[in-house]
Amino acid sequence: MTSTALAAALADIDTVFNGFASPTETGCERCYGPEEIAYLRTPYTRVPADLVRRFVFESPGHFEDHPAVMRRLLPQTAHAMADGSLDGIGWAWHGLSRVDWRAWPTRQAGAVEAFVLAWWDDTLTNPEPPYPVHDVFETCAMILDDMTPLLDRFRDGPAVEAHLVSCATDWLYYLITDESPWFWWIRDDGGSAVAALRSWLAAHAPARLRACGEADLAVQAELLALPYDERWAHPYWTSPSDTN
Repeated sequence: MTSTALAAALADIDTVFNGFASPTETGCERCYGPEEIAYLRTPYTRVPADLVRRFVFESPGHFEDHPAVMRRLLPQTAHAMADGSLDGIGWAWHGLSRVDWRAWPTRQAGAVEAFVLAWWDDTLTNPEPPYPVHDVFETCAMILDDMTPLLDRFRDGPAVEAHLVSCATDWLYYLITDESPWFWWIRDDGGSAVAALRSWLAAHAPARLRACGEADLAVQAELLALPYDERWAHPYWTSPSDTN
């Protein structure tokens, strides 16, 4: 069962992007057959689920008009993301992150953003979401090119706290050594993105992690506030049992 907000966001995607197509699309003839590319030129026709996945995670150079392809696929793509049937979340480069959807007409861009945020909210409040929560975070941040609105939604609640523990476990493994937990943030500001997540965890996560019984994770999150050398000189590494 999806949340009311996610259901509304999906309905808006269905309405806003209904009937879109890429009428002159030829596609990559080496990777796709004529009958497969024909789906992109034809509106109001359901694309086979496996072909949606291949198109969504394909590099833009395989298409004549990649933004038009993404608009064509958006209704099916959004529903598959919401119900957990889009294989590739968390390990492949989502097509929406490779188009300038914010430059689309206002209603289109608004529908995309509203869906991404509603999907993230629904994931956070679902005790057993279809995808691992850190994979959804990565995909949403990839599409938005911004993780701040996602971090702001880590509000109190049993499911949210459990997901914070899951994310902290995944992220701290990398952040404690100043590495990035994501493969997708490779722009020039990659270092600032990692620094921003370190700062957020150090400021907001320790008390909540301790309340969840995760003392080790709480200390590691606190250590992120220290310079690299001081972080590794901390007594925690020689006497971790004392943190309890």
